[in-house]
Amino acid sequence: MAAAGLGPARPLLTRRPGALRALLGLARGFAAGPQTHFGFQNVSEEERREKIYQVFENVAEKYDVMNDSMTLGIHRVWKDILVHKMNPSPGTLLVDVAGGTGDIAFRFINYVRSVRERQLQQKLKRHQNLSWQEIAKSYEEEKVKPLGDSQVVVCDINKEMLKVGKQRAQHLGYSEGLSWVLGNAEELPFDDDKFDVYTIAFGIRNVTRIDLALQEAYRVLKPGGRFLCLEFSQVSNPLLSRLYDLYSFQVIPVLGEIIAGDWKSYQYLVESIRRFPPQVRHFSGCTDTQDTVPPESWRQLAYRLSGGCNYGTIIFQEELKEMIEDAGFFKVDYQNLSSGIVAIHSGFKL
Repeated sequence: MAAAGLGPARPLLTRRPGALRALLGLARGFAAGPQTHFGFQNVSEEERREKIYQVFENVAEKYDVMNDSMTLGIHRVWKDILVHKMNPSPGTLLVDVAGGTGDIAFRFINYVRSVRERQLQQKLKRHQNLSWQEIAKSYEEEKVKPLGDSQVVVCDINKEMLKVGKQRAQHLGYSEGLSWVLGNAEELPFDDDKFDVYTIAFGIRNVTRIDLALQEAYRVLKPGGRFLCLEFSQVSNPLLSRLYDLYSFQVIPVLGEIIAGDWKSYQYLVESIRRFPPQVRHFSGCTDTQDTVPPESWRQLAYRLSGGCNYGTIIFQEELKEMIEDAGFFKVDYQNLSSGIVAIHSGFKL
């Protein structure tokens, strides 16, 4: 006698071979570990980490030249705005995660030096009757501690990026108050409540588990500490958005090939911008072009704002804002720069 229920099974699988393939694909996915994306490819989390490490190992030597070429130098302005928004004072302890070649660290040092110099000049103005010996002593103290106990720690997971950063620091004359640490944003090698400010510039979209990175940012900040993230975002102007896409996909990979001899790495960097933040995917008109959608609240908001089509830039910036809040930060907000090409997100550990 045939076992009950076994009879219909064979014709069911015969009629629906796609179901069997889907089950086999799902089984392979579980075997490979949690799935995520590398640009527009679906990969395992471990594979993504390896691929991203290789990308930055390949581009490290030409990273800064390519930044200038890709953004026509505007990235320098964006980074200046980030540091001015930070407004560090002498004594500030900063960790710059994914800081690689030192752009934020050098700006931080310059800013603190400038503040320290202004403080000294104001002090001397208030004491017009100081002797020249006392004035000379004040300037001597300034030379000994130009940063007033400030320190910046550059933390990056990639050895080649840190190597380039150290070379730049030596060439530009930065040494005081600057250190370099090899470390993973998802598991920082620092004690709790250590830093006054945490920055990550153009790095968070390359982190595989952004939720873990944000939790680590919260952990290493002192109470009252500030989180600042500068990252590519979504352009708000439809015409500019089309031009930006055209430039990104048609020009930047070509520049990567010409300047750095590496088309694929820069193709990934462009794709990674379009796939960030990870909870939100790209949409075309009213049709989802990826397999995930925003939370229902964002979907409804986008629908109201856009008249039923074209999820707006607010969705992407708001989604990252929500992720930062979920990590425990308060007073989270963001500032769009260059019509939303990039955004600075800010939050506080209270």
